[in-house]
Amino acid sequence: MKKKTKVIVTGGTGYIGSHTVVELLQQDYEVAIIDNLCNSGKEALKWIEKITGILPVFTQGDLRDVNSCRVFFERHRDAEAVIHFAALKAVGESVQKPLEYYENNISSTLLLLDNMIKYEIPKIIFSSSATVYGKYETLPLTEQSPVFFPATSPYGITKQISEHIIKDAIGAEQSLQAGISLRYFNPVGAHSSGLLGELPQGIPNNLMPFITQTAAGIREKLMVFGDDYDTPDGTAIRDYIHIEDLALAHAVALGRLVDQNYRDPFEVFNLGTGRGSSVMEVIQSFEKTSGLKLNYVITNRRAGDAACFYADAEMAQIELGWKAKYKLDDMTTSAWRWEQYYREKILNNKK
Repeated sequence: MKKKTKVIVTGGTGYIGSHTVVELLQQDYEVAIIDNLCNSGKEALKWIEKITGILPVFTQGDLRDVNSCRVFFERHRDAEAVIHFAALKAVGESVQKPLEYYENNISSTLLLLDNMIKYEIPKIIFSSSATVYGKYETLPLTEQSPVFFPATSPYGITKQISEHIIKDAIGAEQSLQAGISLRYFNPVGAHSSGLLGELPQGIPNNLMPFITQTAAGIREKLMVFGDDYDTPDGTAIRDYIHIEDLALAHAVALGRLVDQNYRDPFEVFNLGTGRGSSVMEVIQSFEKTSGLKLNYVITNRRAGDAACFYADAEMAQIELGWKAKYKLDDMTTSAWRWEQYYREKILNNKK
């Protein structure tokens, strides 16, 4: 029997990480997770097992902890690749806590690469972000769009710097063969089973969980930040991508690395739908698919918010054979199904 390809997933119990682990297990990869649980919970492992029938190998550990990191990589030195999700990820919070973001996101990447070199794990997929483009000039954003440094937030800057670090390390270290940086736009939604989804701690930073928590009565009202943008309905436009599309893209990119089908040692791909949806369009989609009326109010714009932001994802389709298939209604439907499941089943069982 052919041995399964092992992949290390850092931050594998988080929102994007856990969905990617599900996809990897379903594609018959062996997965080893390391996560410090600062933005997630161990319960995600149960949800992954419920969907796939497999409980992934899990280590609670911090990539910045030299000793625990060394022990983990010693145990999993037979891994073929790493998918690196582990990071603090809230744009607004990064403005309030810049040093925490710089220390956490960059230090963890440095120590990760150090262990990959030491234990000769040759390939890496980096969880990047469209925020690396900074103050862009034209839309849609392609992989050839200028990356303006510094980005508009410390979070975005950590993604810019980490991309450079990984690229430089691949160019300089013989044991690091190749890497792919995936620049996400706006991940939303939940697994189609309804058993796994986004679970933000505290007040959500993103639109979709704020919508579902408002519908569930957790939040009194949804704040729509500005309706005077230069867009068709006045609200800000973003490129929302379904979490299952995003998870699949990681598995496809991993296959490209494992099969050595890459064109360059370090490649970059945008992951989006190529179409923007306004805040009001998202609200209207949710109201249509849920049959509920949302309590929302229009308030002032947030400082630094762009009017419009969406991807050109053609390169991913050409090179990876990947294209987002889920529509906005699929995203709102799955997000609400997960919110209901979580409130009705999981929380009730904890009481």
